[in-house]
Amino acid sequence: MKNLLLIAYLDLKESIRARWFIIYSLVFGGLIALFFIAGITESQVMGFSGLSRLLLMYIQVTIIILPIFILITTVRSISGDRDSHILEYMLSFPISLSQYYWGKVFGRFITVFLPVFMAMAIAIVYGISKGAAVPWSIFLLYTGLLFSLSSVFLGIAFFISSVVKSSEMALGISFFVWIFLLAFIDIALISLMLQNRMSEELIISLALINPMEIFRVAAISLFDPELTVMGPVAFYILDTVSQSVFVLFSIAYPMLLGIVFAFFGYSIFRKRDLV
Repeated sequence: MKNLLLIAYLDLKESIRARWFIIYSLVFGGLIALFFIAGITESQVMGFSGLSRLLLMYIQVTIIILPIFILITTVRSISGDRDSHILEYMLSFPISLSQYYWGKVFGRFITVFLPVFMAMAIAIVYGISKGAAVPWSIFLLYTGLLFSLSSVFLGIAFFISSVVKSSEMALGISFFVWIFLLAFIDIALISLMLQNRMSEELIISLALINPMEIFRVAAISLFDPELTVMGPVAFYILDTVSQSVFVLFSIAYPMLLGIVFAFFGYSIFRKRDLV
């Protein structure tokens, strides 16, 4: 455990010194600052106002930015160490493969999740100082959603980094995964629905396998429990499960999926040539 924590600390320290971490932190912190400057908390649209509307806009932007940031900064975690021969050097010390791998996972998770959470926490603190009503339940649920979204893409990134030896190939695959989950699944499923080649229930079920789609629907449902802005999709979801059960599923499913990918990555990492 001591070696695992040491690897996590070294990865965290290395990430903080890197330029990408500064940019990563400025992006999410800058989004919150921009929303306040634009007067988001002082306006009202479709019944959403104050910090509730700010959190809604923040979470909708995060769903696009957070996955690609996690992927491109993490897929080089192991493959980059392999290319630069740091992996060979680290394993010359009395450190097991499991300690190295899971230490990197824990250290990188803190790096990618902390700036996102802190930006949202700063918004809450600023709102309190201005006397705004704080939607604590939504804040806590959004924290859980961001935690699960970070988990699933971190697991996918470490899986890719373990499978692919070249850092350039890892980056290319990470971009493909992001684009596929962000756009292609929705486009393909809508096309199938329009052509009536599959039942609507099956198409919507396939769409909800996508962790980004799960995140988006759950985030909207916290403000719009009836999901009126989502059309026919809402009727199927609300007829199948309750809103509270769906939100819990939206937190648990991506976390479980991320853990599965991380374990698959570890299984491949310890069985193949390391250098």
